[in-house]
Amino acid sequence: MTTTDWITDIALLLVVFRQLREGRLDAKTYVIPLAIVAFVAHSYLNSVPTAGNDLVLIGALVTVGAALGVAGGIYTRIRKVGGHLFIKAGAVSATLWVLGMGARLGFQLWVDHGGADDVARFSMAHQITTGDAWVAAFVLMALTEVVTRLGTIFLRGRMAARE
Repeated sequence: MTTTDWITDIALLLVVFRQLREGRLDAKTYVIPLAIVAFVAHSYLNSVPTAGNDLVLIGALVTVGAALGVAGGIYTRIRKVGGHLFIKAGAVSATLWVLGMGARLGFQLWVDHGGADDVARFSMAHQITTGDAWVAAFVLMALTEVVTRLGTIFLRGRMAARE
């Protein structure tokens, strides 16, 4: 793993910790995580392989990302004070975020420190054609988790603003 990999993975993990303290729901709430994941997608997502069962792998991890994102958004407290909305990530939301983002980091570490042969055997047995499929799957999982979490928070925020 490069220094950029470490910085990016840690930044994604730390995003939710910023929300453990209650803060105002504003543009920064959306822009910071979207900017980080856009950087990750731009840096690592060179292609989306479609041969063999690559799309099955990608679809499975995107589905996991969506489930984690929606659940994380649901378990983020949103309340209206005066004319402003405030959010606070609870323990469940933070745990789901760390689980999703940490899975990518853990997979990278495992592959770099002895797991590459196991991944290669699994890939061959399940017709996953290239390492790019794994990269695409984890990047799209992270992107989906961020977008669905923020989308859920946005919708919940709109509903809270109307109350």
